[in-house]
Amino acid sequence: MRHDNGGDLLVAVLRELGIDTVFGIVSVHNLPLVEAVDRELRFVPVRHEASAVNAADAYGRARGSLGCALTSTGTGAGNAAGSLIESLAAGSSVLHVTGQVESAFLGGGRGYIHETKDQLGMLDAVSVYAASVPDTERAGLILRQAARAALASPGGPASVEWPIDLQYAAQNDEAPQPAVRALPPLVESDASAAGALLAAARRPLIWAGGGANGARDELTRLLEATGAGLLTSNSGRGAVPEDHGQVVGNFATTPAVRALLADADLLVTVGTHFRSNETADYTLELPGAHIQIDVDAAALGRVYPAAHTLHADASAALAALLAHARPAEEGWTARVGAVRAEVRANLHDSIGPQAAICDAIRAALPREAVVARDVTIPSSSWGNRLLEMYDPRDNVFPRGGGIGQGLGMGIGAALGRPDSPTVVIAGDGGLAVHLGELLTLAQERPPLTLIVFNDGGYGVLRNMQDRYGERRSGVDLVTPDFELLARACGLPYARISAEEHAAPVLDHAVASGGPVLVEVDLTALGPMKNPFTPPVRIPGQ
Repeated sequence: MRHDNGGDLLVAVLRELGIDTVFGIVSVHNLPLVEAVDRELRFVPVRHEASAVNAADAYGRARGSLGCALTSTGTGAGNAAGSLIESLAAGSSVLHVTGQVESAFLGGGRGYIHETKDQLGMLDAVSVYAASVPDTERAGLILRQAARAALASPGGPASVEWPIDLQYAAQNDEAPQPAVRALPPLVESDASAAGALLAAARRPLIWAGGGANGARDELTRLLEATGAGLLTSNSGRGAVPEDHGQVVGNFATTPAVRALLADADLLVTVGTHFRSNETADYTLELPGAHIQIDVDAAALGRVYPAAHTLHADASAALAALLAHARPAEEGWTARVGAVRAEVRANLHDSIGPQAAICDAIRAALPREAVVARDVTIPSSSWGNRLLEMYDPRDNVFPRGGGIGQGLGMGIGAALGRPDSPTVVIAGDGGLAVHLGELLTLAQERPPLTLIVFNDGGYGVLRNMQDRYGERRSGVDLVTPDFELLARACGLPYARISAEEHAAPVLDHAVASGGPVLVEVDLTALGPMKNPFTPPVRIPGQ
């Protein structure tokens, strides 16, 4: 098939992929692509290339599919790199298409505008796939190869650089071949041995990571057939709805769950990579009887030893184990339920007045709603644990731990799921990293409530320095008058300064159906009972 230019080809490929919205910044080196997308689909002009990738990333996460970002050459592609690292850490599916200088000048070192040394090498370092379009015959092939790589398991960002002269040229595109998702076959003997271990277990636990999100039905059936308790990583939240009585959740390092792990006689882990912040820097002790399931062979046994490893898709592996499921011993499932209640009650109590905000968010949202979270104290302390999730697509956060990505992610998720409300939890410090995206929010007007927790700086690091040091360095920041800022951007504004404000303010904001900036004045609201510090070790402390 012939297309008049690269933009028309890109639109055709995006339609094949089910993508109707693209995020990016227009440039002299991607103009044909942006013009075609804006004409035929929806182009969202974010204010920074990093936000374009964050928004595309969350668009894909919220829909359970693929997102697309368009950036410019050189500095533009470099600006996107940090957010590509987030997508790489999360294994989330992003198609990143960036410009390149004219083919005749590529690599010439002439200082051609926007040119950078080895842009493709830079993209390769932060992507699961990176390629350059060499001519007008293979652009469609490369775009589809990139999409397949991004959607593969474990997946990640795929980057394509496209010289501007080739974008303007007519394209010859062959008919697309059906995509076949290659999954490792489950070895029957391995499954049988793991099944025998499961059948003998009397006090089982299951730990679900992001790799379990595509096997929700199988996971739920195994959980209920065994009476096991379900622990989760942050990424696995919602694989089984968190109001299920056997879901303990993302509380593995709490004293009550450590005691539960110590008494368990089997742990089945599904698609989790045991991140440092979820295992107390790998000091968390797991049962010796451990069945580990992962589609990524490199993850098997990498952090914790496993008696049986199953290199397979989670759905197939869990279905095979289900045939060997036996009920737990009497009292075990009741104990799981008691631990579930205990860890939630303890956290709810420890966060003091912020508990009212957590409760109000959940009450204001329908069951199907996205909660996007930046890296900030409310997210790290209770947003990642206590605020219930019922579907993994609703659980959007920077898995790599970088601040400043929450608003861009929230915008992408909200535009990917326009029929459901989105809430963004951000801190004043993180929001300032990409403050310009408030203008994107005002321009696009999705159903998004932005809750900014204002403590005048980087509260997490301030708490660390107050606890372990003698002075503060770099943590106290000037913050804007958020009411005036919202007014300047044309955004409705509300303020929470007391617990009794939380429910009415958030009910009204979510019900408005459009963007609202809600400031939480943490000085007026009052402190948590115990200052939150991040789960990292400081030598000598």
